[in-house]
Amino acid sequence: MPRRRASAPTEARARARPRALSSAPGALALLGLPASSTSNLVAEVERGLPFSSLERFKQHTALPWEAICALVQLPMRTLTRRRAAGRLDSAESDRLVRAARLYHQMLQLFEGDEEDARAWLTRPQRGLGGATPLEFARTETGAREVEQLLGRLEHGVVA
Repeated sequence: MPRRRASAPTEARARARPRALSSAPGALALLGLPASSTSNLVAEVERGLPFSSLERFKQHTALPWEAICALVQLPMRTLTRRRAAGRLDSAESDRLVRAARLYHQMLQLFEGDEEDARAWLTRPQRGLGGATPLEFARTETGAREVEQLLGRLEHGVVA
């Protein structure tokens, strides 16, 4: 029997349905967030993530507050205000998700060895022109370069 083609409204509804997150759920787990759908994550980021997400990231990475604040572009004085308010703003939340995604990718590369991942993050890398991944990842462009370097390393390409 021939397969019946779905109607246009059905196809539109299927496309509009929130998809599962393509970024690894493990990155969101670093922030204490459930991996439900991309649209839910976007809404949560726009609302501003709870401050506890930043604290969880710090706990998982064991990086000092100064390094985390530099990575997320959050001045130390603002950190105190965000802690009191209990929530980050949307831009800070977006940068925190980016940082968690990168850290999770590093953990995968180093097979879960947090100490090695942290060391790599803070060591100058030839593939980044001698900068540390932590310095480079402060901007979206730099974070993408770090992701590409991690991809090359994962596939055995000398960086």
